[in-house]
Amino acid sequence: AGFNFAFLLSLQDGTMGSHWRRDNGWDTDLLPLQHHSLFGSVPQSGGEQERMTNIHDNVTYQTKTNDSKMSHLSCKTYGGPSDELASEMVYWSDIRGDTEFASPFKEEGEVKYLTFEHDLGGWNNMRMAMETMVALAHAMGRTLVLLPKTKIFLQSEGKSYTDFFHLEALGKEHKGIDVVTMDEFLQQEAVIGNLKDKNGNPAFPPGNRTNWDGDRHHFAQYLRKVAYTPEWRYENCIAAFPSSSGNSTSLKANHAAAQKMGAPKGEKWGKEPLAVDAPTVERMREFLLGRSLCIYDEEMQKAPIVHFMVDSSKKLRYLVHFYAFLFFEDWHHDLHLKRLIRDHLRYNDELQCAAARVVAAIRERARRRNPNTNPDGLFDTMHIRRGDFIEFYKATAANASILYANSEAELTEGGTLYLSTDEKDMSYFKPFMQHYDVCFLDDFKSLFPALSPNYYGMLDQLVASRGEVFFGTVYSTFSSYINRLRGYSSQKEKRWGHDRGEIRSYYLQPVNNKNMMMQYSPIKEPFWSREFPAAWRDIDKD
Repeated sequence: AGFNFAFLLSLQDGTMGSHWRRDNGWDTDLLPLQHHSLFGSVPQSGGEQERMTNIHDNVTYQTKTNDSKMSHLSCKTYGGPSDELASEMVYWSDIRGDTEFASPFKEEGEVKYLTFEHDLGGWNNMRMAMETMVALAHAMGRTLVLLPKTKIFLQSEGKSYTDFFHLEALGKEHKGIDVVTMDEFLQQEAVIGNLKDKNGNPAFPPGNRTNWDGDRHHFAQYLRKVAYTPEWRYENCIAAFPSSSGNSTSLKANHAAAQKMGAPKGEKWGKEPLAVDAPTVERMREFLLGRSLCIYDEEMQKAPIVHFMVDSSKKLRYLVHFYAFLFFEDWHHDLHLKRLIRDHLRYNDELQCAAARVVAAIRERARRRNPNTNPDGLFDTMHIRRGDFIEFYKATAANASILYANSEAELTEGGTLYLSTDEKDMSYFKPFMQHYDVCFLDDFKSLFPALSPNYYGMLDQLVASRGEVFFGTVYSTFSSYINRLRGYSSQKEKRWGHDRGEIRSYYLQPVNNKNMMMQYSPIKEPFWSREFPAAWRDIDKD
């Protein structure tokens, strides 16, 4: 399917929930990260063992030379809950071998960069594209340059990805990737003339400016002039990485063989999962879907900077799940990357702890409502996207009576239902309120009084991920990320369907899409529209 900018607004799946479109302020500033140069590294003061603290959450991260304890979530700094209750939110793992793994393209003693541009949509589309860029930076062995702060759809002020994720810690926790801010990158490389234009002449940023907060255009235009800028379209090609640097012969041979064999067919195809360690040609055959190879070759590897642009005039955008775009000849590299995203690229601990408090409160509410039949405080969750979806995706928009009828068989009559939504008219949910104990994030605001409303959407996703049963909205990347979190948890907790990557999640409307998450499916187009089991199924295989 080609790129469709006509539906841009419909793809703006922002941080949406009831009653939280309001003005608010900043909570955090960025701290300096380690400086690098195209001609070498400039160490921070304090030496290799120096520790870095983030003012926003007051968490101390250890350098790459120290042991990490990131699999444990402690909420003492954030006002609880207990470690036992907080542990419910932990879907990630701390795998020592993973933090030591680096791409075969990462060159010792030489620093090369990956830069990129913001996606044009809302938060969850921006998050998806950012994940893909982190994945590409790691796969290429390049230092990731973080974007300046920008205004996000439905957010009142400019934000950076570091406000939501521990990206500054990623470079500390994992030896395979380094991270710097755009300001640092420009100070270290651009203003001193290290960056060259296409003619080899020194090129300086406009006005020698290094702080580009709030400006999506001018700094991007500058980067396009000084970097190698591939136009990789995920609809047409896969980002293919050979098992070793400088040797793509076998990768090309596997591609030729996969093309000759053709796409998998037959009654079982698409119903039975392919082993994650299947031969390269079999994995590629299932993955290609008519796409060609965009190989990370020696020419790209030589480039000091690789820049991925977003350009509507070129219909160029990276609205794709990283695992539906990057292909590795070596299946170990594939699983390493999937675990890196799961274990390191997660919402920050302040959000995780706030979610743990809300989940504990919902469980207590459900337990008290039915103490004899529900001693564990089980509850169900739902995300109903209204807003612009009513206009752009009419198939997903229906009155609440229809949505209730489509979901009543799977939900517990009289049980507790946590509902995430952007609908402001609470009377819309009357059909659900007549059958369930319905609650919203607003009902628990006393549990996170200091949290900026800018973070409520992420908090909503974390809470919704803990339902026994979840109903989402088709085409919503907000719903999709909830399903990814549920997929991660299902693997860790060995829940129903974990061996096939299936989860107890449904879609409300249209009914022909209702059970798609209950049934295994390989990656399919449109790649952005849902999550696939490939993101979480059996990714801990050694």
